[in-house]
Amino acid sequence: MSRYPAPEIKDLPEDIRAKILEVQEKAGFVPQVFLALARRPAEWRAFFAYHDALMLKEDGGLSKGDREMIVTTTSAANQCLYCVVAHGALLRIYEKKPLVADQVAVNYRKADITPRQRAMLDFAMKVCLRSHEIEETDFAPLHAHGFSDEDIWDIAAITAFFGLSNRMASFSNMMPNPEFYLLGRVPREKKPA
Repeated sequence: MSRYPAPEIKDLPEDIRAKILEVQEKAGFVPQVFLALARRPAEWRAFFAYHDALMLKEDGGLSKGDREMIVTTTSAANQCLYCVVAHGALLRIYEKKPLVADQVAVNYRKADITPRQRAMLDFAMKVCLRSHEIEETDFAPLHAHGFSDEDIWDIAAITAFFGLSNRMASFSNMMPNPEFYLLGRVPREKKPA
């Protein structure tokens, strides 16, 4: 149970209610984070505006799977149960690999990922744990794998943003929705035509 009671959807400002209902329609449930943060509408809007700018970005060299892999790996380092479970589910779906989220959450160095993804996660983990040690030499391995400076910014920004998210989820005792645990692990039931 969260330490802070979530508001009722019916009591939320129209823009937030509409977004939450849209997510519910698409996912089949409302992820806890949408309700937990809605208790402060201005912060909810700011959080999801930055989230969407980073995670729904269409251009750049990071795939949706890459982005979720960064979140899952760094959230595990930050010991955030909510984000590891929720974003691990999205990672499994985007990468179409049912084992990858568990692998990167436990030890990305042994995960079934590409050398390019490994370089990306090496950098993300340094930003996550030791950002004050980032040096020019940290950029060369990423450039060697085809990452642009803008891609590298995205890796760092995603890592930093989810550092905030991890801390908010952990301090408030935000628990993952049960639905997240199975997503991407088993074939999805097809809806009748």
